[in-house]
Order: sequence, then structure tokens, then C-alpha cells
Amino acid sequence: MILKDQITTIFVQIDDFCKEFDLQIKNLKLNAAADNKKRRNRSCLMSDSEIITIMIGFHLGAHKTFKHYYKEIVCGYWKDLFPKSLSYNRFVELQQRSFVVFALFLREKGLGKCTGISFMDSTTLKVCRNQRIHNHKVFKGLAERGKSSMGWFYGFKLHLLCNEKGELLSFYLTKGNVDDRNPKHIKKMTKQLFGKVFADKGYLSKALWEMLFADGIQLFTKLRKNMKNHIMKMEDKILLRKRAIIETIN
Repeated sequence: MILKDQITTIFVQIDDFCKEFDLQIKNLKLNAAADNKKRRNRSCLMSDSEIITIMIGFHLGAHKTFKHYYKEIVCGYWKDLFPKSLSYNRFVELQQRSFVVFALFLREKGLGKCTGISFMDSTTLKVCRNQRIHNHKVFKGLAERGKSSMGWFYGFKLHLLCNEKGELLSFYLTKGNVDDRNPKHIKKMTKQLFGKVFADKGYLSKALWEMLFADGIQLFTKLRKNMKNHIMKMEDKILLRKRAIIETIN
């Protein structure tokens, strides 16, 4: 379990970022004179900093379910750190409010550094069962049908890049029907990368390989059964097997 000192350190970093974010938002609101509509801005007992800290704490710990983590750890063991903790149901409702700030914090402060060895993969984010697609309303117009190695799904795709230490280097959220080899998205994700990138068979593409090679990046993937074998250094073969490290993230 994470120590209280570690949680406090995480909270301070997030709180500093949230204060800067709120300041920028206020400046934008002052400059936006076109919109004069009154908007409801309901206050909450818990700040965005606390909500994000709790979510990060869950992912850093070995907890089976979020419900157990929140009720036993946050509302119990960490009660002095979060004295104004909400009920479990209310907290789950408010998580979405902090999504934008959380994503920006991760993008600006939470990414690792490229070491020359990177791993790339994507995972599906299903928003509902296939039988309920026609009745789904929450992400209507945003989510799309897609197909993965596990079959058809309805939702989004999360594309990830990490180094050999398991540190996240880049991420990208797309609709479910977007190809993993989409050059536009790959170009943005690999903008700060160099060296070698290892991926699964889903990224096999001559055009993608040439595009990355032109940027000084070598793409390594496993071959399909009907493809001819090609010579590869032993160290690259070993690193290709280590690609499972990104499976622990997504």
C-alpha cells in the first residue's frame, strides 16, 4: 500500500498544476466577452486535486476493486488526508469532472523520457455491449464500431507508447474504427521519439515503416505466418519478446 507521505507528494504536484490551470481558465473567461450566458458552477467539497490524487493512488496500489480501495483506504486509512471525502457513489459521479485536468497533467507532467527503446500498442475502450449499441446515447456521435483481435466492439481506442521501464511516453484517444497504423496519429505520438519502436503484427505496414525510418525511428514487428523470415539482430529479437511490458499498462 502507498504511504501517506507519497500521497502527499503526489497531491502537492497536482495541486500546483490545478492552480495554474484554474488561473489560465479564469483569464480565458475574462477575455471571452461574446458569451454572456449565466452558467451554473456548483461547488464541491472535494477539489480536483484531491479527486485526481485518489485516482492515481488507486493505479499505483495493488487493489482489486476501486470500491474497496475508496471505502477502506481513502475513507478509512487516509481519512486525515481527505477529511471531506464524499460517498462512493458521489465520487464516481464526479470523476468525469476532472478528466480534462487529469489528461493535461498526465500530458505535461506525467510522461517519461525516451531512452531509444519504445513499445507501441492499442487497447479497446468499450462503452457498451454490442447488443445495446442502438440504445446507447451517452457517446452517440463520438463512439464507433471497431474490430480488434478479440472481435467487434463499440467505443474508442487508446493508443499508447512506453519505454522499457514501463514509463508512458505518449497516448492518443481515437474512435473505435481508426486503424492502428493511421500515419497522422502515429506521427504525432512519435514526434519526440528516437531509436527503436517495437509493436505487434497489427502495425505491419511498409508505408508506416518508411515514414518512421525517415524520422530516424526503426519499427520492429512480428511477422505473419505467410510472410518470409528476415534477418534480425538477437538483441532486437529479445526486445521484441519484451513487448509484453506495454500489455501491463493498457
